Amino acid sequence: MTNDPDLACRVCGRIQAEPPWGENGRSPNWAICPCCGVEFGYGDSNMLAIEDWRKKWLVSGARWWQPKKKPADWSLVEQMKNIPEKYK
Repeated sequence: MTNDPDLACRVCGRIQAEPPWGENGRSPNWAICPCCGVEFGYGDSNMLAIEDWRKKWLVSGARWWQPKKKPADWSLVEQMKNIPEKYK
């Protein structure tokens, strides 16, 4: 997958098939990230929500919301590098 910041989850950095916040960056698609489980437009709507969701996800062991979608070669450190700078 490409490292396009418009496709990255604001919480965990997983690259999504579609922009979580639409082409304009302001219209969430309300989908659920298969990695961290955040609902785009709800759990990532502001920095406080993003930081809270990320903390809870990391404390829980960074478990995948949909484990069957977890790549065999998955790296938490590498994936989190995809988080857009303004959401780190």
